[in-house]
Amino acid sequence: MKIADVIATRQKDWKELESEIHKIRGKSIRRIPPEELLDFGRRYRAICSDLSMALSMGFPPETTRYLHQLVADGHALIYRSQTFRLRDWGKVLFLDVPARIVTEPCTWIAMAVFWGLFLGSMLGAIFLDNFSAEVVGESTLTQMESMYSEPIGLGSTEDTRSMMTGFYVFNNAGIGLQCFAYGIFFGVGSLFVLAFNAIFLGAIFGHMLSSPQAGNFVNFVTSHGPFELTAVALSAGAGLKLGWSIIDTSGWSRGDSLRRNASEALELALTASVLFILAAMIEGNFSPLPLPYEIKAAMAIICTILLLMWLSMPWYFSNRKRRSLSSKSREVSDAA
Repeated sequence: MKIADVIATRQKDWKELESEIHKIRGKSIRRIPPEELLDFGRRYRAICSDLSMALSMGFPPETTRYLHQLVADGHALIYRSQTFRLRDWGKVLFLDVPARIVTEPCTWIAMAVFWGLFLGSMLGAIFLDNFSAEVVGESTLTQMESMYSEPIGLGSTEDTRSMMTGFYVFNNAGIGLQCFAYGIFFGVGSLFVLAFNAIFLGAIFGHMLSSPQAGNFVNFVTSHGPFELTAVALSAGAGLKLGWSIIDTSGWSRGDSLRRNASEALELALTASVLFILAAMIEGNFSPLPLPYEIKAAMAIICTILLLMWLSMPWYFSNRKRRSLSSKSREVSDAA
């Protein structure tokens, strides 16, 4: 069959689909009659087949471009963003995202690397002479000691706390963005940034814990630590997932594999961003307050418990659903 005959035969359906796209665009899916949706779906599948045929048979370029545009417009309507529903957002936030974090191997690798290097560096700074100075430099250690030489809260005002909150958000976001974005270099970039921050922070923590300013330092960093340190590791986990998708493509091209995994990696990165912002809010507004250490420690415990509760929600609801189904099954069995 000649190409011109195929185009002439199918052109009517193409025009009808184009008309349906203009008719449906802007409407809520729930307001479209089911028969119209079924008809649209049938035409969309047909146009996808026509595009495949056009590419294989070598249709004229203008016809192929036209079919490409029809397929793209139809795809955008079918997979367009749904209207906001609080229940759907709640499911994503409290079930889908924490489940992905817990089951994602890259998250666990990043956590292990960060905490292993952080604790190792901290112990090295405590027990080895000149370790912290060689890692971060004498000037940095002198600056840290000067920062915490006075009790927490002296000179702290609402204006300075607000200014420092903005600084902490900017600084933390920069670290998280580096951990995530450098993952494009096959994940090695994320591991490098993660390792650098873990060793650097560990050396500072170890030095300050063994210094005369230890009490002031601990009083300041305790309350926001759980959110901030978790966010660093989570950002690197997102970058690792991005990089691993280029290495292990599961049969896809590297570009397609990257696109397929980018959305999940971005979810992890956005979650880390939220934790960074929460940590900055606490660091800027709560940590500088002249409060007893017990209150600061209580805040850290509360933050840790909230994190663990959030991460365990998918497991909790899964078990509850399983118990509910089992109970219904027993009721049906007893009734029979």
